[in-house]
Amino acid sequence: MSRMITEIIDDEPYEYIPLGEHVVKAKGVCGGRPTFKYTRILIAGTRDRIDAGEDIDEIVAGYRGRVSKNAILEARRIWSNFSKRAAYK
Repeated sequence: MSRMITEIIDDEPYEYIPLGEHVVKAKGVCGGRPTFKYTRILIAGTRDRIDAGEDIDEIVAGYRGRVSKNAILEARRIWSNFSKRAAYK
């Protein structure tokens, strides 16, 4: 696993383990579950929206610039890889 990164955001430490460029597990944010970097938006919620048939561009618009299309595509790759690994355990 990657190492913990610390950045200062608005004079406060933001500590996270990167899972990708846009997806992190941040200390003290959403119980450490994967979120989009610098947000409290869980990637699991985005997965639920895609699974329900919502278009990625609609999801991006709904997040009002806080999450990019590239971030959602990265999250989809991450949960797809996780699902594949879990199926073989």
